[in-house]
Amino acid sequence: MTNNENQATEKSASEDRSSIPGWVLVAAAFAVIAVPSLVGYLLIRVDSTPATGDTIAAGAGSTEMASDGMAGSAPGASADLPVGVQPFSAIQATEIVIEPDPSGSGAVLRVDTSIDVACAVTFGPTSALGSIATDTDMAGGGHSVHQPLMRGLTSGETYFYRVQGIGGDGSLYQSDVLQFTYTGQSDDAGTVAIAPPAPNVASLGRVVESSSEYSDAYAARNANDEDLTTEWSSAGDGDDAFIVVQFDDKMIVKGVGFRTREMTDGTAITLSFTVTVDGGTTYGPFEAGPGLAVALVEFEGYELRFDVDTSTGGNTGAVEIEVYGEAEM
Repeated sequence: MTNNENQATEKSASEDRSSIPGWVLVAAAFAVIAVPSLVGYLLIRVDSTPATGDTIAAGAGSTEMASDGMAGSAPGASADLPVGVQPFSAIQATEIVIEPDPSGSGAVLRVDTSIDVACAVTFGPTSALGSIATDTDMAGGGHSVHQPLMRGLTSGETYFYRVQGIGGDGSLYQSDVLQFTYTGQSDDAGTVAIAPPAPNVASLGRVVESSSEYSDAYAARNANDEDLTTEWSSAGDGDDAFIVVQFDDKMIVKGVGFRTREMTDGTAITLSFTVTVDGGTTYGPFEAGPGLAVALVEFEGYELRFDVDTSTGGNTGAVEIEVYGEAEM
C-alpha cells in the first residue's frame, strides 16, 4: 500500500470516529469502569454470606460445669484477656475440679497442664477477687499437676476465681473469671471431736522460738495470729518440729488445740503432739490430724512448747496453735 493510500485510510477512520455521538463514548467509558466494580462487590457479598444450614462458631472462653457441679474452664480464647496474655485453655490438660479440703478450712482446685508452669488461683467473694493461693509444693518451680488450696472460705457462699500460670519461657496464661459455691468440708474430713472448753487466748502470747521456718511467708508467728489463711511451716523438720509461745501473764489453761498444716500429697500432717509447760511438765501426746484437734488438759504457766510427736513427715507445722483459758487475775 502506498503512502497516499495509508493517509487516505487513516483519514477515513478519523472521520468515522468523529461521527460517533459523544453520549455513546461516555456510556462506553462508564461501562468499562463501573461493571468490574459492581461484579467485585457482588462477589464479596456472596462470599461473606453463610450458606443456608451453615453454623457460625460461638464465641470462645465460655464455661462448662465440672463433674462435681462446679464451674470449670472450657477450651477457647478469652475475650477479656490483656494484650500478651494467652488463654489458660491453651495449656489446660484436664477439667478444673474444686473440692473441699479435708481440713475443713477451704477448697482445693485441681487441674493439670500440658506444660510445666508455676500455677496460682486468685479468688474472692466478688469479681474483684482479692485473695491468692499457690501450689502447695513450696519447693517452687514449674509443675504440670496443680493443687492450690483456697483458705478462709464460708460454706454456702459463692466465690469468683481465675486460674493462671507462667511458663518457663515467661509466657503468662489466664482463664476467664469463673465461679464456684463452697460446700464446706467433705464427709470424711477431720472434725472437732471435743469442743474448746474456753476462749482461745493464744494470740495474747508471742512466738519466741521454733525449730525452723520454711520462709518468711511461712513464719512461726503465723501459728497464733488467729488467721486461717496463714500458717507456720518448718523447713522439713517432720517429727522434730516445735514452736514455743510465751505469755507476759500466767495463764490458767483448760485445754489446748492444734490445727495441723498439710500438703495435698499427704505429707506435713501432724498426727499427734505434746505440750510442755515452762520447760518442765509435758502433757500428751494428743491425737491430731486434718482439722482442729482439741485436748482437754489443765495447768498454769507462762510458756508453752508445742512439739510434733508423730507426723507424715516433710514440712510439718501448724495453721494455728490454740490455748483455751484466761490470764491469772
